[in-house]
This record gives sequence, structure tokens and C-alpha cells, in this order.
Amino acid sequence: MTARTPARTPRRTLRLPSWLPVDGYVLALLGTVGLAALLPASGAAAHVAEGAATGAVAFLFFLYGARLSTREALDGLRHWRLHLTVLGSTFLLFPLLGLAARGLVPTVLTPQLYSGFLFLCLVPSTIQSSIAFTSIARGNVPAAICAGSFSSLAGIVLTPLLAALLLGNSAGGLSADALLRIVLQLLVPFLAGQFLRRWVGGFLARHKKVLGYVDRGSILLVVYTAFSQGMVAGIRHLVTPARLGLLLAVEAVLLAAMLTLTWYGSRRLGFDRADRIAIQFAGSKKSLAAGLPMASVLFGPQASLAVLPLMLFHQMQLMVCAVLAKRRAHDGADTAETGGAPSVGRITPMTAPR
Repeated sequence: MTARTPARTPRRTLRLPSWLPVDGYVLALLGTVGLAALLPASGAAAHVAEGAATGAVAFLFFLYGARLSTREALDGLRHWRLHLTVLGSTFLLFPLLGLAARGLVPTVLTPQLYSGFLFLCLVPSTIQSSIAFTSIARGNVPAAICAGSFSSLAGIVLTPLLAALLLGNSAGGLSADALLRIVLQLLVPFLAGQFLRRWVGGFLARHKKVLGYVDRGSILLVVYTAFSQGMVAGIRHLVTPARLGLLLAVEAVLLAAMLTLTWYGSRRLGFDRADRIAIQFAGSKKSLAAGLPMASVLFGPQASLAVLPLMLFHQMQLMVCAVLAKRRAHDGADTAETGGAPSVGRITPMTAPR
């Protein structure tokens, strides 16, 4: 008689709730901040890190330009009302709410945190997560793709100009040196990527996964350099846990306001449900990938405090929009079953990218 092999006990793994998508990349960013706090680059190492970060920012915007399909963007112009609505939400409503928050200084937000909060309001929308959440919610995915692309393209010019206009000395003002940095580090690489797209586009598409790691690694380098400068300048004495809590509360109000305005405002403008979903998710979010490199160029040594509100808002928007997207999908299915709008094919849930 053969001995019976004892049954294996199923291995238990700790899983976060499905409605709580903690972006692993945000955890990597927080780990980078912790590394900068413990081992900040200083002296000669700081000069090396700054030079590497400058090159990384230029390379990032070259990749942004090389990946953006001009033909697809032009094809999407047929839905111009939707794209203008998203651009208005991103570069008009958000900045207006950011300016309204000036009344919270200095009782709720310190002047430094307010500068970062206002910069958050000027950053372009996301592409990847807008598409993912629009898909989950059964919205107009092609519109979300084009809207995110237009926002990113407009942000190359509008975000630096609005930051220089609204933030004044905090972002270097409109000095010739600041404008030259913007042109050389952001605009020129982006235009070079667009020009070379026909030759390098295929290579980028074939190596998309590897270049994704390059993207994220470059941004981690930018964050490490910025927070190293902040630690040397004494950032830990400028941000207390209480101030962080107040900042999170203000950002929660900002996100709730934008989600409400984009949803009900688009209904007043006559958009159908699928378009309203695309407008809500593309018009209420901010791009961490685009904002971090821009902040390093615009704020210089003060970039550490400038990017902190954006990093916090990024994780908050992922968590809230994940719940909202599933609710929109459920509500849409109920409408279809009761004779409303036709049901869209079942969407496989996607993990929310950055």
C-alpha cells in the first residue's frame, strides 16, 4: 500500500481589496523619496545627479514626441467639442480652483505647499489611466485616447506658460533663462521625437516594455535629485504630518469638485453617456509622468515641495476613479437591462496604470 501524500495547504497571500488600487509605481516613488531622505546626493554627487536628471528629462520628452501619432491626433479632431471640453477642464477649471485655494494660505497650506498645489492644477491629463478607467466604465475609449493625447500635447506649451504666469518667482518667472530651459529641455526634444518618429516609431513599438522601464527609471532619478536638493535645503522642517493631512483634505475636495463638474457639466453641454464618461475621467486627472519632469525644469532646487502634492493626488485619483469606473459600468448595465442605452460588450477589468 502506497503512503498517501499529505494534501498541500493552500498558500495564503495578502491581497489588497480590488477597489483599492495602490499603484506600485507610487510605492517606488515613495521609496525613492525615502532613499533621498536617508542618502541625499550632495557635493560632487549632486552635480552628477543633476546632470543625469537634466538628460533624463530631455530623453523623456523625446520619447513622448516619438510615440505621439500625429495622424491619430488629427483624426480625432472630428470630435472637437469633447476635446475642447477636456482641455477646458484641464487648463481652465483646474487652474481656477487652484487660484481659489490661495485663500487657504497660510492657515491650511504653507506658501511652498500651495505652489505645489497650484502646479498640480496646471499639469496635463493622463493618457493610460484615462483610457483604462473609460474602458472599465464602458465609455467612449477612442475619445479618451485622443483627449489624453491632445492634453499631453497642449501641456508641453501651456503648463510651463501657466506656471510662469501664475506662480511667478516660485517657478522662475518669465525670465529669459527660464524660457530657454523650457525650450531646450522640453520643447526641442519633443519636436525632435515628432520629426524622427517615422524612423524610430517602429523600434519604440517593438521595445515598448523595455522603454517603459526607462521612462519610469528616468522619473525616479528626477525625483531622487529633486528630493535630495530638498533634504539639503531642509525640507523636513517645512512639511509636518499635520500639514500633509490638511493637504490631502484639500486635494480630496479638489478631486470631488472636478469629478462633479465634468460629469454634470458635460450633461448640460449635451454629451451622451459614453462621451460623459470619457470627459469625466480624462478631465479630472493629472499626469504624474508629465508633471514630475516639468517640475524639475521649472522649480529647480524647490522641485521637491512642488511635486509632493502631485504625487499624493496621483494615488488619490487612482483609488477614487477605480471605484467610480466600476460604479459607472454597473449603472450602465442596469440602464441597458431596463431598456435604456444599448449595452457595450463586457470589459475585462484593467489594472490602473500611472
